Amino acid sequence: MSAHPRSPAIERASTIDLMELAAATTPAAGQVGAVLILVPGQVGLAAVRSAFDERIRGVPRLRQRLRSAPWGCGRPHWIDDSAFDITDHVHETACPAPGDRAAVLAVAAGLVAQPLDRARPLWTATLVTGLAGGASALVVVFHHVMADGMGGLAVLADLVDGAPVRPAPGFPRPAPRWAELCADALRSRLRQVARLGSVVPRVREAAAELGSRPPRAPRCSLNAPVGRDRCMAVADAELDAVHAAARAHDVSVNDAALAAITGAVRRFLADRDEHVDDVVVSIPVSARATATATDLGNRIGVMAVALPGGGPPGRRMEAIGAVTRSRKQEARGASAALLAPLFRALAAVGVLRWVTDHQH
Repeated sequence: MSAHPRSPAIERASTIDLMELAAATTPAAGQVGAVLILVPGQVGLAAVRSAFDERIRGVPRLRQRLRSAPWGCGRPHWIDDSAFDITDHVHETACPAPGDRAAVLAVAAGLVAQPLDRARPLWTATLVTGLAGGASALVVVFHHVMADGMGGLAVLADLVDGAPVRPAPGFPRPAPRWAELCADALRSRLRQVARLGSVVPRVREAAAELGSRPPRAPRCSLNAPVGRDRCMAVADAELDAVHAAARAHDVSVNDAALAAITGAVRRFLADRDEHVDDVVVSIPVSARATATATDLGNRIGVMAVALPGGGPPGRRMEAIGAVTRSRKQEARGASAALLAPLFRALAAVGVLRWVTDHQH
């Protein structure tokens, strides 16, 4: 008589993961896409499926689905999908003529807007054939609940050529039983009680990252409810030049990118005969030092700042660098402690979409 196989450690969705789910106020909201252009050559669907089937074994989350726990047994948790089939996730489509960058991005925009099946692992990959010059593309879509930006990049790095294929544990592993979920939830609640003394410092850190008086964005045509239509475009820049500009003005590469973005937004609005001085930007703040494809989920907060959109680029970079430096703190991503429960509460009473459409 054999013993019941031991269940793996229970992987819960974090409060920030649940915030990402709550923020998905439309079927395809919260989905993230990446477009990879492949070198010209014969790349077929069967080969792509075979490569994915091999390489995702080193990224356990790509073969897991999110399952709700029974009442009183804590947050949703990740379990291996025993019915996983690579053909459900890797597809093929043809790029319409002329097969240029604009055509590929139009295909990608449509794929990102297709809701992922919540009963399966929350990702897809589509081979786009028929690009100009004999090239092809790969459009990867995943739900934000699986990973934040740094985690998503780590996953992509593990899927591309040259990444080592790590051995995977036995698949599928048994899902945790009711008693295990109940005991795990109880331990988690006891830990929360033990941490009650740190609530006030954590709230202070969260408020400091959000800002004591969040800036109010100017009224303009961009401050409007988001509709269903999507389009994508790409702006090319030499990274070495961005690095050089950032060093010359003693700012980070992110500050240099923000200077380019705020200047572009201001110019775009000016073309519409709308004039703004400052652009309010919500900057994601990662609590990660590093990210790996085996340690996913979301560890981010938000820093809302008003940044200058006018003036010479160098001066704008320096002004933006001064603003971001003044707001950075040791507890990175701390604002999630306030944002996560707020978003979930608004979603629970059905007003999050309205608030999102009317916030400034």
